[in-house]
Amino acid sequence: MQTLPNPAKLSSTEPAFDTTIKRRKTRPVKVGSVTIGGGYPVVVQSMINEDTLDIDGSVAGIRRLHEIGCEIVRVTVPSMAHAKALAEIKQKLLATYKPVPLVADVHHNGMKIALEVAKHVDKVRINPGLYVFEKPKADRTEYTAAEFAEIGEKIRETLEPLVVSLRDQGKALRIGVNHGSLAERMLFTYGDTPQGMVESALEFIKICESLDFRNIVISLKASRAPVMVAAYRLMVKRMDDLGMDYPLHLGVTEAGDGEYGRIKSTAGLAPLLADGIGDTIRVSLTEAPEKEIPVCYSILQALGLRKTMVEYVACPSCGRTLFNLEEVLHKVREATKHLTGLDIAVMGCIVNGPGEMADADYGYVGKQAGYISLYRGREEIKKVPEDRGVEELINLIKADDRWVDP
Repeated sequence: MQTLPNPAKLSSTEPAFDTTIKRRKTRPVKVGSVTIGGGYPVVVQSMINEDTLDIDGSVAGIRRLHEIGCEIVRVTVPSMAHAKALAEIKQKLLATYKPVPLVADVHHNGMKIALEVAKHVDKVRINPGLYVFEKPKADRTEYTAAEFAEIGEKIRETLEPLVVSLRDQGKALRIGVNHGSLAERMLFTYGDTPQGMVESALEFIKICESLDFRNIVISLKASRAPVMVAAYRLMVKRMDDLGMDYPLHLGVTEAGDGEYGRIKSTAGLAPLLADGIGDTIRVSLTEAPEKEIPVCYSILQALGLRKTMVEYVACPSCGRTLFNLEEVLHKVREATKHLTGLDIAVMGCIVNGPGEMADADYGYVGKQAGYISLYRGREEIKKVPEDRGVEELINLIKADDRWVDP
């Protein structure tokens, strides 16, 4: 029976546990001015919900997202008219704002649309289950090898012009598999499974590779987090076996809204990101697209993958708490939330004080009724009356020359 080592007997040379996430090594794929993969920070993206034919509305939607930190914006392109409208959208963005990395979402029988829109955007997203229409047969019981090969060849014929166009322009392709829209032959061959999703992606990847095109990003989205997680893990295993290093776009599709939509998205994204899997993410909420961006950054910050806001450490409160913790945390947050990069702890008592907040830059601790102890790291700096606690915390940060005005 294996026993745990006695911490008291560990030598000083014993290696410490490394809690830093080791990200899977992937190739860099440029999308306009942003790079996905290649060790770059995990990229945040979303999608506008305006009709692409509405030029002004689409420009405004893209700009709103970009201004709050969305690094890549996706636009739906269901027709040739929408594809041509995207050219105007891009021109208007350049004239009134700045270049924004744009992705065109192309679905049903989209070869002509994709070829047109590839001229105007930085990346094209296609769905393998819908890119070539496979007419279902009500009496079908199987797909023969010949039928499978015939459709595979048709896919190659329709995909090749787009791949060549993107390759020659130095642009990118997202092969975006959806669990809910797998092609019929994949369903018959592999079932409604993560394996079917992975094989669908690999079929398209291999066509791209045969054309010497590797500016590819892969996604395997599902509306159920366990299916999505299983699909990405299987995709990583298959890519490792095949020597592939394509970056992955993570997302739980159709996550819903409100608290549960956020929890559901986190349940799918966090296990993969914690394992180092994932190079770009989208949280798909049934809300205004702008609501997705803070959720993305919060997930990445909680895992230590991006630092875009102040990290607050706060205990849940209990009978030992010496002040109104919820109220004080709100006051501290309002006073310091612009100090990106700092870690600030607000702890209700000395029991949860210095030890629990050891990694914080500054601590605000209830140590004695009516008084607050302020810490710099583990060092107690001063004790001040409770009604001056936030003011003195600010003064301490200023004394360390780490304060900036809002």
